[in-house]
Amino acid sequence: MDHKSYTFLEIKQKMVNYCVYQDRCHQEVEQKMRDFLLVPEAKEEILLYLMRENYLNEERFTRSYIRGKFYIKSWGRNKIRNHLKFKGVPAKLINKSFDEIDEADYEKTLKKLWHDYYYKQKGFKEYQKKSKTIKYLLGKGFEYEVIQQTLSEIGK
Repeated sequence: MDHKSYTFLEIKQKMVNYCVYQDRCHQEVEQKMRDFLLVPEAKEEILLYLMRENYLNEERFTRSYIRGKFYIKSWGRNKIRNHLKFKGVPAKLINKSFDEIDEADYEKTLKKLWHDYYYKQKGFKEYQKKSKTIKYLLGKGFEYEVIQQTLSEIGK
């Protein structure tokens, strides 16, 4: 970090750019503002400005994060929830935003991940392949009950 001193307006503009580049959560913005030597009142003023002008919108951030992590990275709800909690997003907002994931897509993704991983494993007994695949899906953040339910549907 360069220690050039910026005016309040320059910092405010930098924070706007930071939020425009991609949706951010409050914690990320506050973290970024620590790079600049700002008095608490100035930080507060910038945060309020970013929220008022809708550059910083925690719900929009949460919803886009959920969509991205599920539809692009194929993460399950548990992993997404943990990462959002770590970013300081309130549990209530996380739960409310999970409607971004279509149930049918969730099931389809789980089945595809199961299939791809399960059949990639060579030289293991049936039960070993099954338990390795379950462990893999848990690691991706899928719920144990949902995995079990899906397995009974595909007859494993």
